Amino acid sequence: MLIKDIITPGRTLCGIEGVSKKRALELLANTISADVPAIDADDLFRRLVARERLGSTGIGHGIAIPHCRVENAEGTLGALITLKDPIDFDAIDGESVDILFAMLVPERAQDEHLQTLAALAAALNDSAFRDALRSADSHDALFQVATGNH
Repeated sequence: MLIKDIITPGRTLCGIEGVSKKRALELLANTISADVPAIDADDLFRRLVARERLGSTGIGHGIAIPHCRVENAEGTLGALITLKDPIDFDAIDGESVDILFAMLVPERAQDEHLQTLAALAAALNDSAFRDALRSADSHDALFQVATGNH
């Protein structure tokens, strides 16, 4: 799995201000829905919130990977946002989160979901990569860094 295969410039937002955990999930859902009209923003938001209720998707180092299954996806989809100010996300290490990478997989996907999630977590575990994401100063720059085109 490569990040460039699951995000698009339209699903990459840099330096978002003034959000809470709930608002960040809503923003991810709206961003994905705007780029993939087959996915309903309200349904996606409900699915992301339901997944968070099972346990935080904050994986540490200021990173969260909200994820869920969706019916209308042809393949794995992602969206990336960075926040100007970190937010409390109940992460496993207690750190506030400023990088959120949403991942959606088709309802029928089984092992693909776990493999993609593991690959994404591994990529985001690289401190140089995280620093580069945090240093991006525009949506386009963030997309370029995330997809390895910087």
